[in-house]
Amino acid sequence: MKLIRLIVIIMFISVGVDAQNEVLKVWPNGAPNDNGMKLPEEKYDGVRVRNVSEAEMYVFLPGKEINTGTAVLICPGGGYAIEAMDHEGYDVARFLQEKGIAGIVLKYRLPYGHDEIPSWDARRAMRTIRANAEKWGINPEKIGIAGSSAGGHLASTAGTVFDAGNAQSEDPVEKFSCRPDFMLLLYPVITMNEEFTHMGSRENLIGKGHDQKLVRKYSNELNVTAETPPTFLILADDDAGVPPRNSIEFYSALKRNKVPAELHIFQKGGHGFGIRQEGLPANNWPNMFVDWLKARKIVE
Repeated sequence: MKLIRLIVIIMFISVGVDAQNEVLKVWPNGAPNDNGMKLPEEKYDGVRVRNVSEAEMYVFLPGKEINTGTAVLICPGGGYAIEAMDHEGYDVARFLQEKGIAGIVLKYRLPYGHDEIPSWDARRAMRTIRANAEKWGINPEKIGIAGSSAGGHLASTAGTVFDAGNAQSEDPVEKFSCRPDFMLLLYPVITMNEEFTHMGSRENLIGKGHDQKLVRKYSNELNVTAETPPTFLILADDDAGVPPRNSIEFYSALKRNKVPAELHIFQKGGHGFGIRQEGLPANNWPNMFVDWLKARKIVE
């Protein structure tokens, strides 16, 4: 019996079950808007999810002995149709956790014709992290956002359109800023410009029409200002899903606005590589990102 118990404990540790400290609802008292999804949420192919109608945050805190006080809100990709919670979510959070960085995975509500829903969730999640910063051992000035593919679009939306909070709000969480202090963008969708967007993400977010106001609103290369946070971008030249021009245009906009940025384009890696061990140089990006955080003195 002791042997069986030991095996069970080892299995739990190996899959990281004990590494997740807390699960929070992004809108514990109910969201102020609705994405219209009435079907039950569904998990498939591992831990990918669809039919998401309630946003949640999965908190992975580092041990006190290695805690750097830094945190990253992680937005998995999936074309605004699904969310790849595994290699673009939990696996990233566990890696950061091991490096002394809090990884907080956001399961955001998918749009289903309601374009503002995902970004409402991302901004609220940023505020929630700041509201819990003291409790979680986080420096409220060292909270970044990360996103992969369409999750990168969501992260870059939160990183280009934000506010300092509403000091007059009766909701204490809404008093906090939703501006990220830095961004990590993995092979991100950036634009809604038909010339080089990912059309699946565009259609799922803003519809199949050609509403130019929405195209402009969510073309984040056009929303960069001097207040956009420092950004670290990773992608592959052979990405057949999201054209590399998305990242290149965003990087160029950052440089025009004198925002610190670093861009890495690997020869091979394809699209959606997340955290994987395939022996490719692109798989070294997590350590490169931590080195960038150290160079920027976000992580001491």
